[in-house]
Amino acid sequence: MFHAVPLIDKLIAIYSYLLLARVALSWFRVNYSNPWVRLLLRITDPFLEPFRALIPPMGGIDFSPIVAFLVLNLIRSLLVRFLLGM
Repeated sequence: MFHAVPLIDKLIAIYSYLLLARVALSWFRVNYSNPWVRLLLRITDPFLEPFRALIPPMGGIDFSPIVAFLVLNLIRSLLVRFLLGM
């Protein structure tokens, strides 16, 4: 199972970068009809939506991605520990 650990790390790192790109999109004027933007939204929104439902924006700032990053890192840590423990 040791070969799965680097793969899990890389996949979660890639998803983290996608989440970061999603957050950065909210800072700029973006054409949401762009196919790449729509793809990014389709990939990241299912993970972000539960956090947005729990944490409403405060003062116009969406803090849910911070919690999403923390949960994603927790998932990564638990998966790696589980796979290394096998």
